Amino acid sequence: MNLRKSLDRLPSGGVAQRVFGEPLESPDGAMVIPVVRTAGLRGDVPKPVGVFVIHDGKAQWEPAVDANRIALMGTVVGLAAAVISTLAVLRRPPWPDLSVEGLAALAKRQKG
Repeated sequence: MNLRKSLDRLPSGGVAQRVFGEPLESPDGAMVIPVVRTAGLRGDVPKPVGVFVIHDGKAQWEPAVDANRIALMGTVVGLAAAVISTLAVLRRPPWPDLSVEGLAALAKRQKG
C-alpha cells in the first residue's frame, strides 16, 4: 500500500474532535502529521494534541506537552495545601491551651 494513498484517506477537515494537518516531510525522510483537537462552542479553537512521525515504515506518536498547564496545576495544588494547613492550624493550634481554665487544669494535673 502506498503511503500517500493512506495519508489521503485520513480525515483532514470537518471532524468534530480531531483534525489532522497537512503531512510534512523532514530532510531525513520522516513524514510528520500534526494533530489538533477542536474546542469551543463551535469547534473553532484548535488545541495541539501531538504529531504522528512516520519514519522507515514505522509510525510513532509524539504527544504535545503543555508545560504552562502543568505549572499552573502545581501552583494550584500547592496553594490549596497551604490554605488547608493554615486553616487546620488556626482551627486548633498545636501549642497548649493558655487560657485561665487551661492553666488551672494543667496545674491540677501536675500536682496530682
